[in-house]
Amino acid sequence: MTRHSITIWVIGFFSVAIALASYRFLIMGLNAAFDGMEGHILDRRFWFLVHIIFAPIALALGIFQFLPKLRSKRPTLHRWMGRTYGVAILLSGIGGLTMAIGILDERPAAGMGFGVLSVIWVFVTATGILAALRRDFATHQRWMFRSFALTLAAVSLRLQLPFFIGAGGMDYAEASNYVSWSCWVPNLIFAEWWLRRTPWRALPA
Repeated sequence: MTRHSITIWVIGFFSVAIALASYRFLIMGLNAAFDGMEGHILDRRFWFLVHIIFAPIALALGIFQFLPKLRSKRPTLHRWMGRTYGVAILLSGIGGLTMAIGILDERPAAGMGFGVLSVIWVFVTATGILAALRRDFATHQRWMFRSFALTLAAVSLRLQLPFFIGAGGMDYAEASNYVSWSCWVPNLIFAEWWLRRTPWRALPA
């Protein structure tokens, strides 16, 4: 197994595992599953539900879009998975932005961090999809690489939270002022670095 394959499998494992774990609220209930987010549950319940329902779909589907065999042998499936991925990001991005605006007064750093992430996430994904519609597949691939790097903020956030809460002695509200930025800014920087050093070729039309 190549290093590339191992990386895909590791990212895929975390993505799917965290996506499935996000639906724990179906068994536990919202308050127990999302401790520290009672404000969203009470004041922005609809968009909170939209976000937690559709964001895991984007997270689970994203990694499969980078499998060369799926793109080449099952292009129709690739397109429909891509459309589902895009719609999931649009809806969960709007939900995330609504929640971010809702906490600006009490936690401006967290509100700005999650708000900027939501806007960039939707913009980057839409740019990638529009490139595909123009059949500019090289540009499409590059923008969707950025999109998935931002989607992986869900993984980064959950990996970082234990350090802020455990080692830093913070609750979620305090930790969110930091992870709202650290969960996605390094991802996007890495994506840009990778794209600048990696030659990308368009898929056959």
